[in-house]
Amino acid sequence: MSGPDGAHRRPEGLDDATVDALGKLSEALEAVEEARGHLYAFHRRTGTADLMLGDAVAMLRDAGHDELADRVDTELVGRNVIPGHWTFQIVEGYDDTYYAVFRDLEKLARDQLAEGKRHLYEAEMKEDRRTHGRRGHEARPADL
Repeated sequence: MSGPDGAHRRPEGLDDATVDALGKLSEALEAVEEARGHLYAFHRRTGTADLMLGDAVAMLRDAGHDELADRVDTELVGRNVIPGHWTFQIVEGYDDTYYAVFRDLEKLARDQLAEGKRHLYEAEMKEDRRTHGRRGHEARPADL
């Protein structure tokens, strides 16, 4: 059998407009996933910088620059990145307030409209764009 597997076949009666809408919703979720990844990178890089600051403070002290070391230590090490927030709090706020709701509503739409099937738009695009019967253009891994 060629073509998408059952998990990626359009349910009976599902119209093009709905597949297109679900595809756009999925695309939007992918953009949010990417943004979330950047947010986690921001969190990790900022945390790494704060730990490096601790090392810099120690090195400034070792080099005899106690006054500057004190200022960096008290004004910058452990400082909030926005009022009242370290980066983990920003990540948690994004996850709880936006990401989780977005993910849940995208799944709800798939469940209600397409039997929970994911990436129908992309699966149909693959069928349209691949060269049927050509090596490297198989519909699915089982076709190899």
